[in-house]
Amino acid sequence: MAKVLREITSITDNDCFYIVERHKSEFTWPIHCHEVFELNFIERGRGVRRVVGDSIEEIGDFELTLITGDGLEHAWEQGICKESDIREITIQFSPGLLDAKLLARNQFASIRKMFDRARMGLTFSMPAIMRVYCLLDTLASKEERMDQFLDMLKILFELSQDAGARTLASHSFAKSDIGRESRRVNKVKEYISQHYTEEIKLDDLAALVAMAPTAFSRFFKQHTGRGPVDYIIDVRLGIAARMLVDTTTSVSEICYACGFNNLSNFNRTFKARRGYTPRDFRALFTKNRIYI
Repeated sequence: MAKVLREITSITDNDCFYIVERHKSEFTWPIHCHEVFELNFIERGRGVRRVVGDSIEEIGDFELTLITGDGLEHAWEQGICKESDIREITIQFSPGLLDAKLLARNQFASIRKMFDRARMGLTFSMPAIMRVYCLLDTLASKEERMDQFLDMLKILFELSQDAGARTLASHSFAKSDIGRESRRVNKVKEYISQHYTEEIKLDDLAALVAMAPTAFSRFFKQHTGRGPVDYIIDVRLGIAARMLVDTTTSVSEICYACGFNNLSNFNRTFKARRGYTPRDFRALFTKNRIYI
């Protein structure tokens, strides 16, 4: 398959970040990726379709999403939006804007965690959007660059406090590493990532961490927000979505290669969790690709 468009961004070595504000009636930029971090704000965008990895959702009147995953495909498409004056503010900044030593400090712990989560795309809740709205509203028009930088730090900190923020793409689609979680949780996740093509039994996962199955299920859900069965399904669907985008392998072959043993069940589960059938999902990415 051809590579998805990789954007060459406008940030120079002398810039902290790049800000652009647009007023538009439609979205025309195709699915793309880039190495820089991006915070994208949309106002009056109800009905616009957001694509981040294998997550495809229709947004509301306000949208604010952070993407820090190098190579994570994303786009905002017109969808059913009929608004004639859509406002979009895009802020792109280098991963080195805040260096690793600074992010390791206690004061930056929440921002560091937010950047980690945003490798899969992170969309923010309406209360968080409203808390930073005034800062976003004037950021592009600030004449003093230092004021812009300080406001940007405030925005990042406020967003890092958002308990309602949620990740978008699956771990397996975004090719994100396991992360900084409980050693026992990581051990189970690593096992699932190596054996997702096989039948995985709850008893076997529980035995890995020396826990009873019922206690393990509660423990895993407490740490991940999902039960073991749901997590396994999401891993398999993420890998399936990645194969649909990156290969010409048939849907039926992908089904069995990802650990599903029934094509009808695979199609039904994929549509229920991704909003599209596998064939329609592949077609969505194919029509948005620019061949280079």
